[in-house]
Amino acid sequence: MTDQITFPDAVQWAVPFFIAAILAEFLWIAVKGKGGRYETRDAVTSLIMGAGNIASGFALGFIAYAFFMWLWQITPLNLGTSIPVILLCFVLDDLRYYWVHRFGHRIRWVWASHVNHHSSQHYNLTTALRQTWTYTFTFMMVVRAPLILLGFHPAMVLFVGGLNLIYQFWIHTEAIGKMPRWFEAVMNTPSHHRAHHGRNARYLDCNYAGVFIIWDKMFGTFVPEQESDRVDYGLVHNIGTFNPLRVAFHEWVGIWQDATQPGLTLRQRLAYCFAPPGYSHDGSRDSSDQIKAKHLARHPEDRGTPGFEQSEAETPNTEAKQA
Repeated sequence: MTDQITFPDAVQWAVPFFIAAILAEFLWIAVKGKGGRYETRDAVTSLIMGAGNIASGFALGFIAYAFFMWLWQITPLNLGTSIPVILLCFVLDDLRYYWVHRFGHRIRWVWASHVNHHSSQHYNLTTALRQTWTYTFTFMMVVRAPLILLGFHPAMVLFVGGLNLIYQFWIHTEAIGKMPRWFEAVMNTPSHHRAHHGRNARYLDCNYAGVFIIWDKMFGTFVPEQESDRVDYGLVHNIGTFNPLRVAFHEWVGIWQDATQPGLTLRQRLAYCFAPPGYSHDGSRDSSDQIKAKHLARHPEDRGTPGFEQSEAETPNTEAKQA
């Protein structure tokens, strides 16, 4: 089967749109005095993170592409490049994105790469550009393997992945409130994604969608933005720095420091790498489930409201007792 199939670099084509949209949002906020806030050092850090993401893609992208082309050589399937096939690939790749994103919040090894995207305490279009430099080291490229083995060409898979990222750019804003109800029901929107970026107990680990919010509704991770609980952006424990190197690598350093503590069992060392963020062998930290449980203990009136429906939010982690 031929490998001579090419698609444009959609993200590269979208760069002028990104720049124009950031300028438009900045001017809108300056004129209207609402719709978000820009902080110079924060925005510059986000732009540097975006540039670093592009550089790391140039430097390390060959690893993923070589893996994808190897899969393409061994699969007997080839679905071609018709418009229906591209559309199907786009939808299935968005499902792939949902799970990679969910893993990124529930597996610390993957969170170490994704955490930088959540490190800003502001929410504007520059936040969308605050991207990882270390995605290759998470090995999440394997989640794309089924698409290629099903007969979608690697170039097509990467192309629709780029379209996915372009879509996600515009939802990083406070300048847009709610979209029409039918749109909010199916698509990821600024409102849905604002909730995802919240450090409030209610909003932890929700709304992982890239394009279609239906995945969150199907898999029980959807939490609508609540007017009564304004989103507080950033990390549960903010890192308090605009240093891009620290933003990019602080969680990897944290994993190393935690996993190499003296006196731990092998299980505990592995848990510091692969358990949900917030795991600790001695109960000194809280995972998102524990944070939700403690919130409900203080505010029982929130039980059963959006973000607090799941029973695991009320189940304490027993690892410290077992250690």
